[in-house]
Amino acid sequence: MRKLIRLYHLVSFTVLITAMSAAMSTGAAELTLDHLFGPDPHGRRPSELTWRPGTDQLFFRWDDGSGPAYWLFDAGSGDRSLLARPADLGAKGGGKVEDLRFVPSGDALLYTTGGDLHLYDLESRERRRLTAMEGDEEKAELSPDGKRLAFVRTGELYLLDLASGEEQRLTHDGEPGVIFNGTTDWVYWEEIWGRDSTGFWWSGDSRRIAYYHIDDTEVPIYPLLDTSKVHPEIERQRYPKSGDVLPRVEIRVLSLGGNESEDDEAVTLDTGDDPDVYLARVHWHPDHRRLVVERLNRDQTRIDLLLCDASSGRCEKTLLSEEHPTWVNLSDELIFVPDGSFLWSSERDGWRRLYLHDSGGAPVRALTPEGWALTSLDSVDAEIRRFVFTAHSTTELGAAERHVFVGDFDGGEPKRLSAEEGWSSANVSDTGFWVHEHSTADTPPRHVVRHLDRESSRPLPYEPPPSYDPAELPRWRHLTIPGPDGSRLPAQVMKPAGFDPGRKYPVIVYHYGGPGSQVVQKRWRAGRVRPLWHKMMASRGYVLFSVDNQASKFFGKAGEDKLYRRFGEVELAGQLAGVEYLKTLPWVDAGRIGLWGWSGGGSHTLYSLLNRPGVWKAGISGAPVTDWHYYDAIWMERYLDRPKENPEGYEVSAPITHAANLADPLLLLHGTADDNVHPQNTFNMAQRLIDAGKPFELGLYPGANHSITSWDKTWQRHLYARMTEFFDRHLEPGE
Repeated sequence: MRKLIRLYHLVSFTVLITAMSAAMSTGAAELTLDHLFGPDPHGRRPSELTWRPGTDQLFFRWDDGSGPAYWLFDAGSGDRSLLARPADLGAKGGGKVEDLRFVPSGDALLYTTGGDLHLYDLESRERRRLTAMEGDEEKAELSPDGKRLAFVRTGELYLLDLASGEEQRLTHDGEPGVIFNGTTDWVYWEEIWGRDSTGFWWSGDSRRIAYYHIDDTEVPIYPLLDTSKVHPEIERQRYPKSGDVLPRVEIRVLSLGGNESEDDEAVTLDTGDDPDVYLARVHWHPDHRRLVVERLNRDQTRIDLLLCDASSGRCEKTLLSEEHPTWVNLSDELIFVPDGSFLWSSERDGWRRLYLHDSGGAPVRALTPEGWALTSLDSVDAEIRRFVFTAHSTTELGAAERHVFVGDFDGGEPKRLSAEEGWSSANVSDTGFWVHEHSTADTPPRHVVRHLDRESSRPLPYEPPPSYDPAELPRWRHLTIPGPDGSRLPAQVMKPAGFDPGRKYPVIVYHYGGPGSQVVQKRWRAGRVRPLWHKMMASRGYVLFSVDNQASKFFGKAGEDKLYRRFGEVELAGQLAGVEYLKTLPWVDAGRIGLWGWSGGGSHTLYSLLNRPGVWKAGISGAPVTDWHYYDAIWMERYLDRPKENPEGYEVSAPITHAANLADPLLLLHGTADDNVHPQNTFNMAQRLIDAGKPFELGLYPGANHSITSWDKTWQRHLYARMTEFFDRHLEPGE
């Protein structure tokens, strides 16, 4: 017994000394779950950055130590002033202020709190409550002249006259959860608009509103069960799965008086006879009489820009059409200028670039340079024919960074504004100032206010650091590794704290996969727990590793097309290349490699484990699609076509097909209220594993949705603590 006691104390003392040594040498061992889920894990950083129209003033939300508040920062002088606190805006008892933005004149703030719309006058500092009805108001938008406010309530479109306060209901055929006016249903919100419920559009002269009319009557229902009550309740979600009936969508136009067409009846645009199309974007022409609708066919191989008359509804011309044999990716870069010409982005040469087209739709010139892929169009000033955009290089590791440029319509060589290595973005004012947000994989974001035309640099004040020192944490190294067919795959590796080249370390591999995906980034994701958790695991003795496959953003459109009609093989080949690289590192224990991912990454974790059992020691799959028949029609059919057209692709690509191959420890995680990747995916995977007699671990989070970033911190902490324990148990990071 005495020998056992002495051995226990010796081991405990050795572990304690090792931990202390790591803490003293790097400080990294001090990063814990308390840091990740404590207050301000990324420091108190400004958010909601918005330029006040027509001024050099930047609006932002920031906690000065006395609680959150709204501030104005003068870009010219560098002065800042307190504008208001949430209580001043009517937020009671810690309530939220949401959808806050300036009115077009810049004299007031429009926002929602307590489910109602409010207006806050910046000069008088007086608040005016605009609505006081049952049901929440959403997507409120002021008319360009600032006189009227349109918004959606329970699926109907309303109009509010700001001078009189009179409210007018514009539509009358909506049905909650079934028929939507002026907003989107779930699948348009998720897949067409990228989680935005944009559904109506003011004409530039404030006389008309175009809006979505979406009918989900025939769309199948998925029941989401709330088990928290004695008698559980069901939320019936309209959700078209692959091959199902799609929403029936129309674009309608209402005239609001003051023009040649003053009928109360809405005009429906004649966008064609095929009901199985997506009316993906709507734009008003500069003449205010016509609209341009982006129509995408169901196969998503062709997009048309339809020029439609607002009065008659007739779509008289197709300005532009693009086709691709696999699929066409939607974008947000259609911008009209006053003479009717327009900017349009396209992947016609394999990488997304910005082009200028004349008023008839004919291409004039490319505006962004060859060798750079457009990622966002940040600002367009048609008066001086200038635009600001963000792009990445098309070289091997180019997509790991983002850089900001300024260009002109006449085709001159754009000027690069961001010189630093890493990830840059731009928030541009209409007076030439812009906020340059910059970070790297190891340095948190920093905001600096600059000017497009002159040397000017003012860091935003009040960005106190987090409770740990980011400089003392383990650091990422970016590289390329040998991949299939002679390719070079982008990768990143992080050595553990207190690294000893004479030791053998376990590895945690994080991945996603899927068309145009990307996890290798020279970027600090402020607000996300996962990157800090990776650094925490490195501080506890793990090597962290990620590799992007040949279908990732690094390989352009030709790369992502490799996944057309077949998932799994390309993603798996990338991960196997990563394992082969790790085996070349003398300090990696190839028998202790873990794999994990969430959503699509959860799906590909399952596919990898089940199709190459024994390669990985353990895997964590969070919120995975396990059978591609279970996911939504817009996303699935874009890549795999409809099930009846590609039954083999759906079968062999599905992780559930290969469930009987499981040979490695597996932790399955899912929220039971996931309205994106329905929990039936994990339930049915569990059933298939049980049928095959395969042991696995299951973690269910009652009432939780798809995105762990929106979960309560207590729940997030529980999730990451469980993942930590699972990898510790199976990969054994200690000596």
